[in-house]
Amino acid sequence: MTTIQLPAIRYPFASGINQHANEAQEHVTSWVRSFDLLSTEKAWLRFGKARFAWLAARAFPDAALRELCIIADFNTWLFILDDQCAEAAVARKADYLTGVMAGLMDILHSNRLVTTIGGGPLPAALSNIWERMRAISTPAWRLRFIRSMDEYFTSCIWEAENRESGLIPTVEDYVRMRPDTGALLAEREAIEIIEKIYLPAEVVEQELLQRMVQACNNIVCWSNDLFSCAKEARQGDVHNLVLVLQHAHQITLQEAINEAVRMHNEEVAIFVALEKLLPLKGLESDYELLRYVSVLRSWIIGNYDWSIKDTGRYAAAVKDVVAV
Repeated sequence: MTTIQLPAIRYPFASGINQHANEAQEHVTSWVRSFDLLSTEKAWLRFGKARFAWLAARAFPDAALRELCIIADFNTWLFILDDQCAEAAVARKADYLTGVMAGLMDILHSNRLVTTIGGGPLPAALSNIWERMRAISTPAWRLRFIRSMDEYFTSCIWEAENRESGLIPTVEDYVRMRPDTGALLAEREAIEIIEKIYLPAEVVEQELLQRMVQACNNIVCWSNDLFSCAKEARQGDVHNLVLVLQHAHQITLQEAINEAVRMHNEEVAIFVALEKLLPLKGLESDYELLRYVSVLRSWIIGNYDWSIKDTGRYAAAVKDVVAV
């Protein structure tokens, strides 16, 4: 085996964590059990080490307990869905996934209430999350969230089709699709209902802020790719920035890691530079914009802190990535 060094990653942001982190973790554990989302002792052991609620607690440090539990459940649901799709041979097939995703989208479109007995664990759990999200959101927000989830499910099918055809995506295609495959667009929409930050459409849609959101998405997704590249290489899944770069440029894994870190650090620099250019007008609305950007920072540093301090999800150590 060859030992590969992962260069240090640093962010110029202060770390924070929600005061309700432990309560949220207890809630998530009970919630997962109530919907029978895990069925084996091995899965429960892995779940206990993952500490998914702590990711939500770091990303949304000012959320109230009710809202924190909603987003922690949603994140946990996404991780469990991803694991089941990655591990089950039939769940990796595009045709099968298309049917499953269509059923999940129907829950969001129709507000259909699903039970574990009637629909199965994952649909029932999503139905429960959606019912709670609807109670604290507006119709306009729901439409945006549904659109982001449709993009997420479409990206999952895109990955499955690539696996079936043996296709390794280009760097350009991978970078374009990665925020969708990571469900980061849905997480961005969740800022409004979880942290109670309400920005006018003209503020949200301005080019500078959209580029900051894109940088945040890239930073979070690409750092995850760095932490998980060894595991995904062993699983034969090429949907990882490091592995895509290695294939595209025909370079060593170490060289690909170095290039991924360079790209990641460039996005951090862009985020920091754009934050200094925020169009603040001395109005009360400035406060909401600054709160919004603060959550983006929390997502960046929170994802990193969770990955190296809280979770056992990434077996590879942060200091060393082992190429098998």
